[in-house]
Amino acid sequence: MKKILITGSCGLIGSEVATYFAELGWWVYGIDNNMRADFFGPGGDTSWNRTRLVDAIAQYEHYGVDIRDREVLMSLVNELRPDLVVHTAAQPSHDLAARRPFDDFDVNAVGTMNLLEALRLNSPESVFVHMSTNKVYGDAPNELPMVELSTRWDYANDEDHAGVNETMRIDRSTHSVFGASKVAADVMVQEYGRYFGMRTTCLRGGCLTGPNHSGVELHGFLSYLVKVNLAGDLYRIFGYKGKQVRDNIHSHDVARLIELIYQRPQIGGVYNLGGGRENSCSILEAISEVEARTGKAMRREYVDSPRMGDHICYISDLTKTSRDYPNWKPLISLTKIFDELCDSWQSRLRR
Repeated sequence: MKKILITGSCGLIGSEVATYFAELGWWVYGIDNNMRADFFGPGGDTSWNRTRLVDAIAQYEHYGVDIRDREVLMSLVNELRPDLVVHTAAQPSHDLAARRPFDDFDVNAVGTMNLLEALRLNSPESVFVHMSTNKVYGDAPNELPMVELSTRWDYANDEDHAGVNETMRIDRSTHSVFGASKVAADVMVQEYGRYFGMRTTCLRGGCLTGPNHSGVELHGFLSYLVKVNLAGDLYRIFGYKGKQVRDNIHSHDVARLIELIYQRPQIGGVYNLGGGRENSCSILEAISEVEARTGKAMRREYVDSPRMGDHICYISDLTKTSRDYPNWKPLISLTKIFDELCDSWQSRLRR
């Protein structure tokens, strides 16, 4: 039986990947110490998802390991020697990184390095997929010419219509402290591929979402927006008139791509990952979609100051991904994503 090791296994992508590969007959080993609860408080607690995984997946084993613990991680990798490693554990917030920069860097950069070195020394043939982020580009995407439309910003030039591709520079821009720590991890993952010949791939995700997302204000755009609307709380919009755009991809579509990468691994591969233009929306458009489903008006406040290094319009150009993995494209529409998020939060808030 094949073995997969997933860090951050109780988060959105980690739990989706765990379920997906378990259904393929793999043995699943999950690493998660619920540090999200420490970062974000009770709203970010993922212990409910750990319980769900343990109850639902017979071939799931959980380890409450901190990826900053180098010796424990080294020992675990040596014991398991997994066929595939999916690294989703991270500190994911711009704002929190600025307040806790050592924690941010130790988790995002040093934790990734710990895992890479554990694999190099103990299981160098493992396929390694790293969940990076589009924040490695910093605010460089904001330099693309843009036009302001009634409900969103968009690219002004036809050549940018498909979005941001992997040739976008990752330096000489403002990233946020979070973005900088993820750059360090992203480049190291590539280097372990190119320098040591390991089978590593970076997936530079945009807005990853799905019904198992524990959205909070500092991270998890669509999930948090739905949660706030249903709870009747106040939603704060930070800058850009609420017209900032993101493309959204369902966690199941991410898991599908990871399976294909395992089947055809790369050496230092880099891919942008999102829902593409068809799954893009602005904050204003997202609010309208949620209000239409719940029948509740969004209580909102506008803060006339964008987050440092934030993107005005970010759509993932999936050309390279589709070229190298022609059997893959996002299958779950933005409409279905909104439907699932609303159903999920209505159920969770009733508990």
